[in-house]
Amino acid sequence: MKKQDIQDLFDVSGKVALITGATGGFGTIAAKGLAAGGARIMATGRSSSKLESLAREIVQDGGEAAFLAGDPVQEEDVKAVVKHTVDTFGAIDILITAAGVNKVSPITEQPVEDWQEVMDVNVRGTWLFCKEAGRVMIEQGRGGKVILVSSTRGMLGMSGYAAYSPSKGAVTLMAKSLGCEWGPHKINVNAIAPTVFRTALTQWMFDDDAFYKNFLRRIPIGRLGEPEDFVGTVIFLSSGASDFMTGAVLYVDGGYTAG
Repeated sequence: MKKQDIQDLFDVSGKVALITGATGGFGTIAAKGLAAGGARIMATGRSSSKLESLAREIVQDGGEAAFLAGDPVQEEDVKAVVKHTVDTFGAIDILITAAGVNKVSPITEQPVEDWQEVMDVNVRGTWLFCKEAGRVMIEQGRGGKVILVSSTRGMLGMSGYAAYSPSKGAVTLMAKSLGCEWGPHKINVNAIAPTVFRTALTQWMFDDDAFYKNFLRRIPIGRLGEPEDFVGTVIFLSSGASDFMTGAVLYVDGGYTAG
């Protein structure tokens, strides 16, 4: 193969990427990384002001981006975001579901409302966006790329995570199920399962020195993840380089799950 052939494998230029949770740590870096690669970004999340700021930054850096705020748990909001994406860019080629929430608590003390919120955002929201964006991809008839953001906690338990871990386990199995379901449509569905990355959701882990040092001992690479560590896997799973992968889970975890 020639150098250009390799570059073409990872080319995402001109692709339309719909990213949920776009103002969170993973969603923001995914949006910026794909935009830098030439993809057209539709950013969604609950905060219109933060989405506007993200879209403005992408455009100022030479990219193309639009946004629409919406609640990933509300079906009508999801439908509106998907329609807005098609109306704005004419297609959906890539879906990344980065919206997520965690409520850490012993199960005996956790309000059922907190458990339900975690399941709603992490599972229902992912399911709704897959349903609506997947319908568009199938109708387009040219395949697509779906990336679900799971977690190492989707396969490993942890004290206080009786809501979060099951929710991410469901996301992991959703990727596998949809990989089987949409394979005939040439829609690749894969999951990224990161360990602890520095985001607003996990900042407390970095601030708790004892927790941080104890957790770090489990990471063979010797550090926790930064949002930038997420980009390469996103580009790979969004591009032709991953055309023969579906239903896979890529653990971007510094070796956390290796032993």
